[in-house]
Amino acid sequence: MSAVPSTDEGRKVRWTPGRWVMLAAALLLAVVWVLPLAWALATSLKPEGEATRTPLRWLGSHVTFDAYRKVWEAGDIGRWMFNTAYISVMTTILTVLLCAMAAYGFSRTEFRGRKVLYAVVLAGIMVPPQVLMAPLFAEMVQLGLVDTYWGVILPQVAVPAMVFILVKFFDGVPRELEEAAFVDGAGRWRVFWTIVLPLSRPVLAAVGIFTFISTWNNFLWPFLVTTDPGGMTLPVGLVNVQTSYGLRYEQMMASVVIAGLPLLIVFALFQRQIVRGVAHTGLAGQ
Repeated sequence: MSAVPSTDEGRKVRWTPGRWVMLAAALLLAVVWVLPLAWALATSLKPEGEATRTPLRWLGSHVTFDAYRKVWEAGDIGRWMFNTAYISVMTTILTVLLCAMAAYGFSRTEFRGRKVLYAVVLAGIMVPPQVLMAPLFAEMVQLGLVDTYWGVILPQVAVPAMVFILVKFFDGVPRELEEAAFVDGAGRWRVFWTIVLPLSRPVLAAVGIFTFISTWNNFLWPFLVTTDPGGMTLPVGLVNVQTSYGLRYEQMMASVVIAGLPLLIVFALFQRQIVRGVAHTGLAGQ
């Protein structure tokens, strides 16, 4: 007996005017996103001085990696990249754990002042990070954490927006699964680690990736809290390199490519988790 084919097999996609409009809009957005990156890459491969020639041309007289060599020799790129990777990974791990525990507490437990405390957390979404720079820096000075990894990491692990996203997800997790575990004698902590977190992998992956990207790109806070060249992150170090050799567009674009390439790799590897995470939070249609 032959298997009954699914209803989607053999179905032809009808290209309605609405589909064509959506396709055109998607292609336009893709071009808008890719064009600056392509220009930066092409400029970084030009010989020195050809980036400012008029009329502007996409390609130089020949391809050269001289701009990358000069940027690499002018700064400790390897050390800065290690610092950035270490800070980004540690910040991501701590942010996911702390925000998940806070969100689970808000979603599943009842205590006095819960609504007020949750409102305070949500209010933190509307506070610009720049407003907190001065008091945070003074706090790091008092704790002796200036020019240390933890001085860069700790102020970045409390993210109200991530708590909100995780609360929305935990609210949609069926409580019956946890109640069955409670009947079997499991405690709240064990339920959180063995039931809730495994069910939350898509949204936790999305939160982790968003945190990693924002931490990798963060310039202002690492710039304020680090003065030792050996402790700088990649964005801060590359800015210092640029100021050392003046305004050279080829080197500037090479710095941009060096700083952005790891993020492109991360996005290419985990784009499915990002999409699934956004869909599972319930925020996609809001």
